[in-house]
Amino acid sequence: MSSEIEELKKTVASLQKEVVRLSDLDEIRKLQYKYGYYLDKCLYKEVADLYADDADTCVEFLGGRFHGKDGVKRLYIGRFSKAFVAGRNGPVHGFLLDHPQLQGIVDVNEDGVHAKGRFRSLMQAGTHESVVGTHPRGLVQWWEGGIYENEYIKQDGVWKIWRLKYFPFWHATFEKGWSQTKPHYVPFLSTLYPEDPFGPDELIEQPMLWPDTRVVPFHYTHPITGDPVADDDLRAPEWGADISTAKPPLTLSAPKRT
Repeated sequence: MSSEIEELKKTVASLQKEVVRLSDLDEIRKLQYKYGYYLDKCLYKEVADLYADDADTCVEFLGGRFHGKDGVKRLYIGRFSKAFVAGRNGPVHGFLLDHPQLQGIVDVNEDGVHAKGRFRSLMQAGTHESVVGTHPRGLVQWWEGGIYENEYIKQDGVWKIWRLKYFPFWHATFEKGWSQTKPHYVPFLSTLYPEDPFGPDELIEQPMLWPDTRVVPFHYTHPITGDPVADDDLRAPEWGADISTAKPPLTLSAPKRT
């Protein structure tokens, strides 16, 4: 009887652990989806509050890395707010900036405190013709496709964004589509803070943008073979060209601690 009780205890403990894991996965997905909903409406204070209060917290965007909670606020509450909504928190009439969060794949570490997630965004953005004379962007409409490879941390029982790495994979005007997008359609960040009051703390060595089609590395291995994708298969040579002529594979920056 005692052995049966011990087995039952082990089963219950295993089930409890699995329930926590599944709950964590759900909470992290909801966190990322809520991020997208706040970002849609330029609620940048709410976005910044989703990030962890941690020395290793950061955002990577368009070739720049913003460090810590101060860097997060500088990007969203400073740079984005000024550029899109005249410095306010919330939307302005006639400006569209939707960020759907799609295809979420989340993996929680064994420690139950750290996690990684990969998401896709297919953004629709632009202005209505009625605000051409008031919004600094004039009349414009564009598409954007991007990949997130993020890290999350649980603080005081609450999951928060720890290190958000967003790769805006391609841009396209609504009128001409992606086939005629000029290279470097959106310029990479190049001036650091404080020279640029809304600039990054550090520049990233490997920015990429369409028509560059290198693979954003996966945080996970193959679900069947257990193998990572080979480095050369992450590269994107010209049609028929030798792989040695292609740009190096992209890499995901590692946190200072795990």
